[in-house]
Order: sequence, then C-alpha cells, then structure tokens
Amino acid sequence: MANVVTKNLPNTITSLNLFSGCLAVSFGFQGDLRLAFIFILCSAVLDFFDGFAARLFHAYSVIGKELDSLADVISFGLAPGVILFSLFKEVAYPECMFNYAFLFPYLGFVIAIFSALRLAKFNVDENQTTSFIGLPTPANAIFIAGLANGGFAFWACPTWGLPLLILLVILSSFLLVSNISMFSLKMKSFSFYENRLPFIFLIISLALIVLFESLGFALSIVLYILFSIINNIVKK
Repeated sequence: MANVVTKNLPNTITSLNLFSGCLAVSFGFQGDLRLAFIFILCSAVLDFFDGFAARLFHAYSVIGKELDSLADVISFGLAPGVILFSLFKEVAYPECMFNYAFLFPYLGFVIAIFSALRLAKFNVDENQTTSFIGLPTPANAIFIAGLANGGFAFWACPTWGLPLLILLVILSSFLLVSNISMFSLKMKSFSFYENRLPFIFLIISLALIVLFESLGFALSIVLYILFSIINNIVKK
C-alpha cells in the first residue's frame, strides 16, 4: 500500500499543479489578477515538490514527465497569457486604434505558444539537468503575474501603456526560447560554498519580496536573469 502511495504521489502533486493553474486561468479571465497570481505561485510550489517527490521516492515515469509538461503549459503558459489578455483590455488605446482594439488582448496568448515551445525543447534536451537553456516557464509566469500585481498600472498610461505591454510579450517570448543558460535552484547538498549562487539569489529575493510584496516577485526574476548572465560571463 505504501509503495502504491509513494509511486503515485508525484503525479498527484502534478495534478494539483494543473488544477491550481486552471483556477489561475479562471480568475484571470474574471479580471481578478491577485487570485490568478496566488494560484500561479501555488502551481510553482507544487511544480517544485512533484520533482522533489519523484527524486525522493525514485518514482520517475514517462507519464509523469509528460503530465508535468502538460500541467506547466496551463499553469505557466496559458495562465500568464490570460493575465496579459486582461491587461490589454485595460489599455488606453488611442482614438485611431479604437476599431482594432479588440484584437490586441489576444497577443497575450503568444506567451502560451512560446511557453509550449520552451517546454518541448526542455523535454528533448537531456543537457538541462543542472541548468536551464532559456527562462523557465514558472519564472516567466511569476514575472508577468508579479508585474501585473505590482501596484502601478503602467498599461493604463495613454502614451506608453500599449507599447510597454507589446514589449513585455516580445521580451518574455524571446527569453523563453533563448539560448541563455540559466542556473538551477536544485541543490545536491546544503553546502553554502557549493550552492552560493542559489543561496545568495534566494536571500536577496526574499528581501525584495518582503520590501515590495507582489512586485518583489517580478524583481526577483529580473535578478535571476542578471545573475544567470553574470554567471555565464564568469564561467567563460
């Protein structure tokens, strides 16, 4: 009985990740971006623990790997796309674009497409075990959701709202499928020296979240990208 439980625990956690992602999508469509953000964070936590449980109980499976990617497409691809969909609806469009304004919200779903591409690349690349190539989908989703809940509605600016949102879509899409090497937070030990980069990142990120709340999550992802780039330069 215990063996059956441990064998199926990772997939159960992944299924909860998917359910949480569905809730994020639902609240995103309703315009409740705070709850959408909360459920994206819940999905990110569950996404970490399904892999942790699989490693702990040696419960790897082909189905588990595929289920994990499918859940991530919803939680970290579609959910942030829906958030952007809602933000584009709040943009102050110039008068000359009123007739086309209804089209722009659908640009948010470009994030879902590039997230799916990112996950497909990850599934066929056996080298992404200790690091990642391109921005991981959970990080991208947290960045978008954190920015949307950060306390300043930049998208409502009559002059820069629309260009900034379009730029956000382009930048996020590029980072997802880029060849930039990103460090992993998976630690084989608790040695500070061996894991100094993840530890320093986590400490600073925690301070940013305490100081800036939702915006702090977005800032921590910016920090993650900068640390990854600096780490790549140092390694060379």
